Amino acid sequence: MESMKETTRGEDLYNQVSAVIERMKLPWSKLVNVTTDGSPNLTGKNVGLLRRITDRVKEENPDQDLIFLHCIIHQESLCKSVLQLNHVVNPVVKLVNFIRARGLQHRQFIAFLEETDADHQDLLYHSRVRWLSLGKVLQRVWELKDDIIAFLELMGKSDEFPELSDKNWLSDFAFAVDILSHMNELNVKLQGKYLFVHDMYKHVKAFISKLTLFSRQIANKTFAHFPTLAMQEEAPRNAKKYCKSLEDLHGEFSRRFSDFEKIEPSLQLVSCPLSQDPDTAPEELQLELIDLQSDAVLKEKFNSVKLNDFYASLNKATFPNLRRAAQKMLTLFGSTYVCEQTFSVMNANKSRHRSRLTDQHLSSILRIATTNITPDLDALAKLGDQQHCSH
Repeated sequence: MESMKETTRGEDLYNQVSAVIERMKLPWSKLVNVTTDGSPNLTGKNVGLLRRITDRVKEENPDQDLIFLHCIIHQESLCKSVLQLNHVVNPVVKLVNFIRARGLQHRQFIAFLEETDADHQDLLYHSRVRWLSLGKVLQRVWELKDDIIAFLELMGKSDEFPELSDKNWLSDFAFAVDILSHMNELNVKLQGKYLFVHDMYKHVKAFISKLTLFSRQIANKTFAHFPTLAMQEEAPRNAKKYCKSLEDLHGEFSRRFSDFEKIEPSLQLVSCPLSQDPDTAPEELQLELIDLQSDAVLKEKFNSVKLNDFYASLNKATFPNLRRAAQKMLTLFGSTYVCEQTFSVMNANKSRHRSRLTDQHLSSILRIATTNITPDLDALAKLGDQQHCSH
């Protein structure tokens, strides 16, 4: 992680990245993939970071093709904008802010929930930078809907939120709760370390297929996978609208994940080599695939060890091209999850109360906080100077 004090143009980003790569003596020709969050200073066609990296790699190896990916988790989060749920989200956020942003009303609401023995003790705030926030906020408000209506009537404020008595709006609200619940389930599957790209893309493909099923069922006024919506009287009348929303969401997913679709054959080959047809594989891999699929010992090993361990165990002389293809696919980053997690660690450590924390200190703290290595403290103590007993 590098600190940037001033501008963050494509040129500035490239200079920082280039300095790190040169300092660590990494060959540009070995660079396979760059995954970003899609911001213009990274993806600009002429002066963005990716363009400059491409030109630099081509200088050393003209045949090297870089794989540029847009973070799967970020893409999935952006897809929900096509649902056009602002007419639902805005009143819900207004309602939450109305209750939570005023100290007295907030305390009264919590006390009211305790008296009514509600399932939850409070509402949740919506934060745009948190991936799961919106779905959880809507879910919580829906589950406390009756309590909220009773509280607003008690306070004489029910007229300020007419949507809560509008059956069509409640039907849209129920649809939003259900579809965002499905999207949150997908989001959770995409999070975490040590996820290979083919595993992440597999979940996305499954979700796209589910959207087709949802759309077809709702067109037939069947709400088996939308339990909240199924309870609404207006749901059958609005089925056509919800079907259109799901079709739009399907199209948005297909469009946004086209960069992963381009590398899908390579991902499929590496993740399922035993079922791959050698005729459809690249020529340099065909003979090695046949050898692999004919070896009973390797077939058994493939089913009993992790994918990266399996390819690491292949004989270098017998399967050089297959190993190289696996290295390329298994080193891809499908998301910027690790960066986001590390950035959160940095924010937790870099506060205004630690004014003497330098960039070097921060770098050391981040390394300790994010490493999986357990230090041998006894051995380190022996290497250093003898400490005074008072220390």
